[in-house]
Amino acid sequence: PRHCVPLSLPQFLLIFRKAAAGELQEDSGLHVLARLSEIDVSTEGVKGAKSFFEAKVQAISVSSRFEEEIKAEQEERKKQAEEMKQRKAAFKELQSTFK
Repeated sequence: PRHCVPLSLPQFLLIFRKAAAGELQEDSGLHVLARLSEIDVSTEGVKGAKSFFEAKVQAISVSSRFEEEIKAEQEERKKQAEEMKQRKAAFKELQSTFK
């Protein structure tokens, strides 16, 4: 069963921007394998199991990269908000000297 994970607006915008830039890969065979939760080696063979585990590792690294980018963007926004807050405080302090 597929599980829906809610996206925040920044996450959605990041994915949308990457899709618009053509940076997202279409579903490949590896991504289909990565969605599976288990594999039967007796049916799929050793090479099938190898592909399964490689796909799992790739899927984890892709999601980790997205999470890192989202966190980096969130940190950048926090930094910008703090800088704006400091500039406003400095402006108000300067403004109070003229009153």
